[in-house]
Amino acid sequence: MPNISAARIAIASVLLAGVASPAFAFDWKAHDGDTVSFLANNNPWSQAILSYKDEFTALTGITLKVDSYQEQQMRQRLVTVLNSKSDEVDVFMTLASREGQQFAASGWYADLSAYTQKDVSPDYDFAGISPALVKAATFEGKLTSVPLNLEGPLLYYRTDIFQKCGIVKPATLDDVKAAAKKISECESGVSPITSRGLKAALAYTFSNVLHNMGGQYVVDGKSALCSPAGQKAIGYYGELLKDYGPPGSSNYSFYQISALYRAGRAAMAFESSNELRTIMEGGERLKDTDVIPLPAGEAGSVPTAIGWGLSVSANSANKDAAWYFIQWASSPVMQKRLAIQGVAAPRPSVSEDPEYKKWIAEAPVRASWQSALNVLATKGSSEVGYPIVANPESRDYIGQAVQDVLLGQKPVAEACAAADTALDQLIARK
Repeated sequence: MPNISAARIAIASVLLAGVASPAFAFDWKAHDGDTVSFLANNNPWSQAILSYKDEFTALTGITLKVDSYQEQQMRQRLVTVLNSKSDEVDVFMTLASREGQQFAASGWYADLSAYTQKDVSPDYDFAGISPALVKAATFEGKLTSVPLNLEGPLLYYRTDIFQKCGIVKPATLDDVKAAAKKISECESGVSPITSRGLKAALAYTFSNVLHNMGGQYVVDGKSALCSPAGQKAIGYYGELLKDYGPPGSSNYSFYQISALYRAGRAAMAFESSNELRTIMEGGERLKDTDVIPLPAGEAGSVPTAIGWGLSVSANSANKDAAWYFIQWASSPVMQKRLAIQGVAAPRPSVSEDPEYKKWIAEAPVRASWQSALNVLATKGSSEVGYPIVANPESRDYIGQAVQDVLLGQKPVAEACAAADTALDQLIARK
């Protein structure tokens, strides 16, 4: 975190206590007695931040009403609420890389730009949040969400199993497949690898494979899943899970993947960096896990890097109070607290904080995780699915093509051709 003078700390302390200061007009108690409704995706970020929600209420006097669902259910409810122009949700979690263009075009986001400039506590430091993630959340000059974390899929692998089977750390995608094959022959009772196979969820992990192999989703205004690189990526991903994944892989998202790996029933897991907190619960994996970016393909390493954000509904009747929750949840103090629980902060300054460095040094896997995050931050692509307004719908077609191969229902060329036909229609909608 940046150095803060003693005088500034004293001023901030006064403000946090809700006492007026002649130097700053900001008052954490400005909305004392208000209620803010928060629709949350039940992921590691929300689980961590909500463990402190009583502190938020004590600081502000604002009651936080929380509805939390698994990701698909959360989105279904959110779209219903926003589409009906209901004011029952004030704040919600969003992925700019997924629904950002769609929600912005529909007018569902409140513009947060002015709030970040005029209605902030003196220690908030909005400029300290990753400019790349802020840019990704800005559409037509309007800030639609405030970044909460930095994440992307990483390869978690069991060092003890690799050692037992005589496998070195994989350096290429071919090495990953070769390791899975060797583990299937060497270590019975564990799945060699697990990753997302659920149709609506797998674009997140598949995109990293596609980009590493040199593929693109759109070329010259047309869907390119059937390009040579696209076909190779679909075949690689689908066949890897078909041959070496756990039974029922086509139904797997991050919940099942993290649980399987944490329980010691998978040797490799290609899943979100955000899941470090969940995977390490109980401590069983702290000493036998290493974490790396997905190894390189023909195009090298092009990791996926995105971040969840907090948005205010355009229909909220409590926008000002809702901003206070967003400001508190995305503050330097709270983002550091969550980083020490394995939720990577979108503020680069957190990695230099002494308390965070101490936490990193306590387990080798944490240092590997931070090193992998640095790669995501410097080399990452936020293209997950098609860069169009209908991005969420495009992910279903990507998922269907990969599932067709995973389940052995279609050969790669037939699966991608069906997807390209449907995706060209989506692209044409503009």
